[in-house]
Amino acid sequence: MNLGDIIPYIAPTVVLLLILGSAIKILPEYERGVVFFLGRFQGVKGPGLIIVIPGIQQIVRVDLRVITLDVPSQDVISKDNVTVRVNAVLYFRVVDPEKAIIRVEDYGAATSQLAQTTLRSVLGKHDLDEMLSERDKLNADIQEIIDAQTEEWGIKVANVEIKHVDLNESMIRAIARQAEAERERRAKVIHAEGELQASRKLVEAAEVMSVNSGAMQLRYLQTLADMSNNNSSTIVFPLPMDLLKTFMQNPPSKGDAPETPEA
Repeated sequence: MNLGDIIPYIAPTVVLLLILGSAIKILPEYERGVVFFLGRFQGVKGPGLIIVIPGIQQIVRVDLRVITLDVPSQDVISKDNVTVRVNAVLYFRVVDPEKAIIRVEDYGAATSQLAQTTLRSVLGKHDLDEMLSERDKLNADIQEIIDAQTEEWGIKVANVEIKHVDLNESMIRAIARQAEAERERRAKVIHAEGELQASRKLVEAAEVMSVNSGAMQLRYLQTLADMSNNNSSTIVFPLPMDLLKTFMQNPPSKGDAPETPEA
């Protein structure tokens, strides 16, 4: 067989190889192929080796892995009329390739837009303090709302995390002043509680000493011992209350004059 006899078969062979190459598809484990026959849904195939007839069948690849979606920063007005900028991250995956391709044009863009509107809607119902202190609850609420709406698209939202809540400088200073005032209030309350407890103990000690005279004498001696340890030039001796009562009960009369000795 000479070269002239082979040339007529080269073109059909190349065309056949090209057709076979375009008909054979290999899908990895994390992908599925949504196949359409003359525009009508035929089925979901994969993973592995599949054959698609060119021109008659079409295939759309769908990734089943978890997709990380960065939700752009959104201007949110809180319930107490504070404007903040909030951004978040969304984790979702396709659980039904047929719905993800047929029921929504671009499930990634649709999920992103839905996440942005839901973020503004949910956070707008809460105060600024709740945004800063109750992120876990807000994350769960946003995830539940988005997941309920994307279920029709064959998408499962695994998690939503609020990353940053940005405040302007004036609001940061106001929060700092509020925190400082709160610390001062707590310090005053603790000091007042300490004074109250100390006064109660003093009342209890006074009641014990009033009943037991020996306790008063011991306290008197302890006070003298404490004063003797101080390097002071002036010493004040406390008088017992019984002695003061004696003077108060028998005061000297104004008409009494001291007697003068006779010469």
